[in-house]
Amino acid sequence: MRRFLLPLGLFLILVGFLAVGLHKDPREVPSPLIDKPVPNFNLTQLAEPDKMFTPKDMEGKVWLLNVWASWCVTCREEHPYLVEFSKTGVVPILGLDYKDGRKEGTETLKQLGNPYQLSAFDADGRVGIDFGVYAVPETFLIDKHGVIRFKQIGAVTPEVINEKLLPLIKELNRA
Repeated sequence: MRRFLLPLGLFLILVGFLAVGLHKDPREVPSPLIDKPVPNFNLTQLAEPDKMFTPKDMEGKVWLLNVWASWCVTCREEHPYLVEFSKTGVVPILGLDYKDGRKEGTETLKQLGNPYQLSAFDADGRVGIDFGVYAVPETFLIDKHGVIRFKQIGAVTPEVINEKLLPLIKELNRA
């Protein structure tokens, strides 16, 4: 009888871990970058290849960085929400065109509308890697001091905007 207690105990522990895991939101993957400075980079702009962008350009402002690509189906699904949100002027939205072609990215924004103040062009994905991006879209909320305060994995939806982003943007603008 005792020889069954150890396997039974291990089985119950595994069931406990499974039960906890089933109640977690898979989109809420903890990011090691939360509360850390935004990775430094210097990229050309998508629409104006002769102009550069670096996060230092946004010092003193709360801003969103949306990592997207023309080939990304989910990016196209979230795009109308970003376009509408950008019209409010609550926060500057910048894009990071990830592992894409310049022509394809530019055409996509012409077709769907452009919610971005500007979009940096990350053709080889190195900046995306620095941000820990493993799938697009991903969106980062960055405070006035260049510190990442929130990360959204997957599409930005009206619920994410209203329940997570807007309250945090208000709080960060007060600081």
